[in-house]
Amino acid sequence: MTVDLARWQFAIVTIFHFFFVPMTIGLGLLVAIMQTRYYRSHDPTWDRLTHFFGRIFLISMAVGVATGIVLEFEFGLNWSAYSIFVGNIFGAPLAIEALLAFFLESTFVGVWIFGRNRIPAGAHLASIWLTSAGTIVSAFWILAANAWMQHPVGYTVKDGQAVLTNFWALLANSTLWAAFVHTVLGAFATAAALMLGISVWRLFRADPGSAAQEAFRRATRMAAGVLLVSVLFAAAAGDLQARLMDTQQPMKMAAAEALYNTEDGASFSLLTIGNLAGQPVFQLRVPHLLSLIADLSWNGRVLGINQVQAAERAKYGPGNYTPVIWLTYWSFRIMVGAGILMILLSAWGLWLCRGRRVLRTRWFRRAAVWGIGLPILANTFGWIFTEAGRQPWIVYGLMTTVRGVSSVSAADVAFTTAVFVLVYTTLAAVAVMLTVRAARYPLEEAAPPAEGPGLADLVY
Repeated sequence: MTVDLARWQFAIVTIFHFFFVPMTIGLGLLVAIMQTRYYRSHDPTWDRLTHFFGRIFLISMAVGVATGIVLEFEFGLNWSAYSIFVGNIFGAPLAIEALLAFFLESTFVGVWIFGRNRIPAGAHLASIWLTSAGTIVSAFWILAANAWMQHPVGYTVKDGQAVLTNFWALLANSTLWAAFVHTVLGAFATAAALMLGISVWRLFRADPGSAAQEAFRRATRMAAGVLLVSVLFAAAAGDLQARLMDTQQPMKMAAAEALYNTEDGASFSLLTIGNLAGQPVFQLRVPHLLSLIADLSWNGRVLGINQVQAAERAKYGPGNYTPVIWLTYWSFRIMVGAGILMILLSAWGLWLCRGRRVLRTRWFRRAAVWGIGLPILANTFGWIFTEAGRQPWIVYGLMTTVRGVSSVSAADVAFTTAVFVLVYTTLAAVAVMLTVRAARYPLEEAAPPAEGPGLADLVY
């Protein structure tokens, strides 16, 4: 009971935090690009767009930082046994993230907020690029820690603790680089989808021929392009992750397909209706696709759940090494399905941006606004697939989740979970309210007065 509640609490805190992390990473880059275009062209439209989307970037960053601090305390709150076991390894990337990346972004975002029209334009532009770099570097070190949980390298176990023996092996972890590229590209897609939805919505509300209409037309074109490129490259990075997963975590690959017995030339089920463990009522399958995903081979062998279970029992001893199949199966398909819809949405948007067709297509306006949620779905269910598919391991092959929990009562975990849910629900309402308010803000008033902004000018 305690383990289940602790897992629920960690999932709630992490998922909420991860709503804002990709948005912050992506918006940091997009705002930096817009400010660069203003710096080079001196076109005030790009200045207004920089300030307009900069507001949303700051809201996202503030909530992301606050929830990230809480997330790190989770390791001591409910997962102290895990922290004791991996602290010698896990602590290094987290410490570097805090001392290097977090201080980088937090310092230069302050320069960016308060330095406008107070420091040289080039230095002010550099501050937003350094802030953006800080968010990306921060993601790298967090993923370095998580990648070690997925695929432990460069370590030895001494006196019941995992000890890092090769720091460079930690950095060279193939799982880290595949996850980093995929995650950062997903972050760019998240921000681009948000920018696209807001821009199209504002485009339809703008007066014909106004400066706002021209500005949001530019933003629509930029966002659709970034979204399309980001999702296509994220899909390529995800394909690399799938092949690594087939080698490093074959159970996760088998669970993603609900493949119970090893197959050569395995097909991929696009949709399954009925019992995943028995005879389904209906399946829509693509022949050989799973083998192609696993090892780029038409008739490649994909291990089944039963065979992997037998192999892991022989290696690690008695136990059930199978994750929750339905959760792994459907989270993978929701992630992929959201990615496909983002490709279609962005391609549609780019086609409509040719000429002025975007203003005559109200269906696209609805699709773009609802499309803001697509990368959030992809990010959330991608994380669920990655973490839930690794179960029952908290560190793959080294420590099970049951062994990692703190010696606290179920009542204590239930109480703190309820408190987190209450606080995060309130925080979510405030974040949504501020974001909607920022999205409604008049573009013509977005640029601050010549003497420079105070914090209130940027975040109300």
